[in-house]
Amino acid sequence: MSSSENQSGQRVSRRTALTRAAGIGAVATAAASADESAEESVFELNEEALAESQWLAGLELTDEQRTQAVRSVKRMQSYQAALRAVDIGYDDLPAFRFDPEMFDPDVKARSQQSPAWLSPGLAVLSHTVSAPPAAAGDDAAEADAASTSDCDETSAPQASDAPVSVTTPVDPYAFLPIRTLGRLLRSKEVTAVQLAEGCLQRLRASDPALKCVVNLTEELALQQARRADEELAAGQDRGPLHGIPWGAKDLIAVEGYPTTWGAPQFEDQVLPRTAPVARRLEEAGAVLVAKLSLGALAMGDKWFGGMTRNPWNIEQGSSGSSAGPASAVAAGLVPFALGSETLGSIVSPSKRCGTTGLRPTFGRVTRKDCMALSWSMDKIGPMARSIDDCGLVFRAICGAESGDPTTVDRWFDWPMQADLSKLRIGRVEGVRTSREDEITLNTLEELGATIVPVKLPTGLPVWQTCLMLDVEAGTIFHDLVADQNDAGLNTWPNTFRTAHYVSSVDFVRAARVRSKLMQQMVAVFADVDLYVGGGDLGIANLTGHPTVVFPTRISDTDHPQPRCSTLTGRLHDEATLLAIARLVESKLDLLGYKPDFSWLKANDTATDE
Repeated sequence: MSSSENQSGQRVSRRTALTRAAGIGAVATAAASADESAEESVFELNEEALAESQWLAGLELTDEQRTQAVRSVKRMQSYQAALRAVDIGYDDLPAFRFDPEMFDPDVKARSQQSPAWLSPGLAVLSHTVSAPPAAAGDDAAEADAASTSDCDETSAPQASDAPVSVTTPVDPYAFLPIRTLGRLLRSKEVTAVQLAEGCLQRLRASDPALKCVVNLTEELALQQARRADEELAAGQDRGPLHGIPWGAKDLIAVEGYPTTWGAPQFEDQVLPRTAPVARRLEEAGAVLVAKLSLGALAMGDKWFGGMTRNPWNIEQGSSGSSAGPASAVAAGLVPFALGSETLGSIVSPSKRCGTTGLRPTFGRVTRKDCMALSWSMDKIGPMARSIDDCGLVFRAICGAESGDPTTVDRWFDWPMQADLSKLRIGRVEGVRTSREDEITLNTLEELGATIVPVKLPTGLPVWQTCLMLDVEAGTIFHDLVADQNDAGLNTWPNTFRTAHYVSSVDFVRAARVRSKLMQQMVAVFADVDLYVGGGDLGIANLTGHPTVVFPTRISDTDHPQPRCSTLTGRLHDEATLLAIARLVESKLDLLGYKPDFSWLKANDTATDE
């Protein structure tokens, strides 16, 4: 219905009723305007106003109840006015904490040590080893083949249905894995400064086509790279990431550089601190070369600089919201990047761009000084071109952080290999299994895994429960819509405004449904140790479970590119997910494939002209 009828029989528009409902506090969150005097000028709060807005509250009140309610709502208005007068910053946390462990009493003890099926090391399959296509003269890539590709490509014909160009950029280091780059650095065949300069050059050359860079961090990068070279020369080795370039999704604060959140409203925002997750990588010796694009306020791939593109198909957006990290990694512009996910923002761009991504368990990686979208759902995770690279990065960034009360210390180590005979791997029933997931299941079965049927939670309104995200985001960015400062934010403004009309009762009800979902996922993992696919994006993000996404075939489309499968595992069991995914990755041997870079040549031609 577009209108309602008041007690005198007059028709009242839905817009008018919404306006009045906002003013009288029929919802728990603040109204669209924080100016109480402006709200009072719209209408007089009385029994008639309450009657007109009953549909919003979902209640039928008697005349006596409405009279009582007017007094209470007026008192509530004074509470709201007092709350709105408090100066609250974007990074001020609410007084609650989502705990993914709360319904699994064994998870804390279980996740303090390595599972029985894992042992240290990278498993090498007993097949003929062939290195992926590499630049001419790349002896190091061939030497490192055992850690990146463990079987002959012809052993998995179902994984690739079309020829793919392997044209590479001029830089021979562009697509080398982290371990290979580390060996080259330690043998002094390349320096950290050279690697950083190569990434900066490729980012500059590719960005006009891909639009994946918000800002280069050149001064910082060269400073960090020179320090890495000096330390390595002096025998001070910080580990496998020492001297390795990387890119940060531009919701991660870096002191001295803009942190724009992809939104025009924050294009010039420079935060006076560096996020702890970036500090951890700096302490590991990694070299930050760029702040990479995200869709405006972490939605999609459109930001104030345009649409970030998929390097496999330049006509296509890279998906989001970790749009820049996926695009830059897929194009060989950086060895790895950090992305974030609230509801698909690592998984979706990884699938679109054919990269490998790890969405960790909620609370495994600190989000302090990273833009909040949903306090109870945001996760930070690595995006790279191989499982091994993701494992090395995750090892450096996971763990509790004193300034982030959601974080925990739980066991993780890498590299690890898995004994498939001790695992139960689920094939999800009741949903369509994609070609990519079917390849993963078949490959694991060939390797000796036990595949068992499993059912994910059903009967609960999963996507409706995600209104919690909308309300949290609407609260965080209330000022933008209250001030009508919402241009260039994709479809967020409508979401933010709509969130103001979710009652506190319904928000808490959604939280209770979420609890039931979490309990049902405990039952799922009583039957399996991990499962393949399942279309679980909403479920696993609400419950906080980890997922890894990685390529398992090359598409047979006009623009051939890697297509990805997903594995989802127990809380805090990222090591098992990565170990199992790496077995599949090694068997299928797709890591040598690269985009054709015709768009890069076209860009060079246009520049020359």
